[in-house]
Amino acid sequence: MPEKIVIEQVTRIEGHAKVSIFLNDDGGVQDAQVHVTQVRGFEKFVEGRPFYEMPSLTARTCGICPVSHLIAASKACDQILSVRIPTTAVALRRILNLAQIIQSHALNFFYLSSPDLLLGMDADPAKRNLFGLAEKHPQIVRDGVRLRQFGQQIIERLANKRIHPAWVIPGGVASPLDPDVRNQILSEIPEVKAIILRTLDWYKKSLSNYQEYVRTFANFPSLFLGLVTKEGRLEHYHGSLRVVTARGSILTDQIPVEDYATYIGEAVEPWSYLKSPYYKPLGYADGMYRVGPLARLNIANECGTPQADQELAEFHCLDKGAVLSSFHYHYARLIEILYGIERIEQLLNEPDILSTNVRAHAEVNNLEGIGVSEAPRGTLIHHYKVNEDGLVQSANLIIASGNNNLAMNRGVLQAARYYVRADKLTEGMLNRVEAVIRAFDPCLACSTHALGEMPLAIELVSSEGKILDNLVRG
Repeated sequence: MPEKIVIEQVTRIEGHAKVSIFLNDDGGVQDAQVHVTQVRGFEKFVEGRPFYEMPSLTARTCGICPVSHLIAASKACDQILSVRIPTTAVALRRILNLAQIIQSHALNFFYLSSPDLLLGMDADPAKRNLFGLAEKHPQIVRDGVRLRQFGQQIIERLANKRIHPAWVIPGGVASPLDPDVRNQILSEIPEVKAIILRTLDWYKKSLSNYQEYVRTFANFPSLFLGLVTKEGRLEHYHGSLRVVTARGSILTDQIPVEDYATYIGEAVEPWSYLKSPYYKPLGYADGMYRVGPLARLNIANECGTPQADQELAEFHCLDKGAVLSSFHYHYARLIEILYGIERIEQLLNEPDILSTNVRAHAEVNNLEGIGVSEAPRGTLIHHYKVNEDGLVQSANLIIASGNNNLAMNRGVLQAARYYVRADKLTEGMLNRVEAVIRAFDPCLACSTHALGEMPLAIELVSSEGKILDNLVRG
């Protein structure tokens, strides 16, 4: 029996997880596992519900990214209705989705990850948070708060509330865009664009300080998966699936989202409630792939907005072929924030954006619907089967964070082997292991839920069950 270190609650993530690090007889790291410790069960308790309730029901999967579930669920319901939703409704859904990506990326970069980057992995945990960061770098914190506010306010202005809005519905959206709201958002674009360009500038200049983490934070070959347009452009709302190799070459392209099950398999492990999707043609677990902002930039030929395209060109210079280090998820998020701001501006200036034709009406015309979109953390899939009365018979959800499960586990193992010493635990040592998880920004709230405190307790236990060392936080 190997010795074992347990990080009981991973901190500064959305949701709940713990990490087990297994040591061999020589004290080296033999294996590591990320446990998602609680289950939500949405796929079961939605059975028997009317399909048109699915957007609002599944949005309750997560308070962090409800818009993602609204979008994917509504797209699946559009297929059940067999309707082509109005062009303006598509544009408004896109704006809402991009606003959520902006606020969510700002949350991870500024609130959850920047304390490690700017205060240090070994800083006092009591200070290594947003409040400690505000004391040392107040302008950066103000910038992060403003970017998140911008995204959240767009959601509220369009959909009437920030969390669990019911505005995105089967067939389109519930109401058209108010001209005053359009003008208000457009008036704020210059400010937030200046903020993200300023942030990108200091982050790129500081990259040389993080080369050790670039080397050790889930830096290995894998596949990358996500949506692209027909032209291979960055896409978050609609498109086809593309799979790219570690060398940056296209492995499979323009996969219709309806065929996802032909290419994506779903495995389960006894130690986690989070599924482990994989690329079926290569089998489990050789078919490991990554999704999210890093993957989306790796698979895209271009972004389609001028300043984001310039940043994407610089990003591609980081590596030959695909950019492999998951530490660069941070960089990718900043580029996607810039893209989101530019793309929202483009959409708000479309000539028909104020059209009142924003919803198509129909009855059940298909007994199956598949909705796929890009959530902040990656590709999100909703798949429903209904009966003739429109009642859900089965539902399958592949959560964006789940797509990264295999890569996240391998990344934790890589970092643990580099940083963890069996003879003496330190808080900073284990914080580096947690920071790998934060780089992926898993939204485990989509698959877990708990109330109460989130303490961190780590024990180093010998094969005889003796506690050799322990560390408690919180």
